[in-house]
Amino acid sequence: MEWSLWSRDVEQDIIPTCRELGIGIVCYSPLGRGFFSVGSKLADSLSDDDFRKLLPRFQPENLEKNALIFESVNAMATRKGCTPSQLALAWVHHQGSDVCPIPGTTKMENFNQNVGALSVKLTPEEMAELESYAATGDVHGDRYPEMMNTWKDSETPPLSSWKVEC
Repeated sequence: MEWSLWSRDVEQDIIPTCRELGIGIVCYSPLGRGFFSVGSKLADSLSDDDFRKLLPRFQPENLEKNALIFESVNAMATRKGCTPSQLALAWVHHQGSDVCPIPGTTKMENFNQNVGALSVKLTPEEMAELESYAATGDVHGDRYPEMMNTWKDSETPPLSSWKVEC
């Protein structure tokens, strides 16, 4: 499931259910599809056929607003002596021993930075501070465009709404 500082909708129902059932949590896109690497500058490096160009969060009007989130994460990373991507990845890693983030990368330099996130220690206060940067409603743009809403695995209807009789 997607879980990152700016994709946190899984925290309400899915994460607690996984934990209740003893299911390990494997998180893709823990760096916000690369956003927490360089912020809104990422859009400048996307090729014409890059999937992210379709995503609402990567549209210019939303990237401009989401840049504030990146700037806050970047400022904290500077204080902690790490990169913003290491800090964002460390936040996911600190969610629990049942969580395994799987960041994708195409460059060895980024891979090495990702490994470096394992040495970033976060206090409960720092975790809360990071979470406050991208609180619900602060992130602009949906994860997926309307045509792909069925891809939102965290949008599964609640069990109580299912019309199945046993």
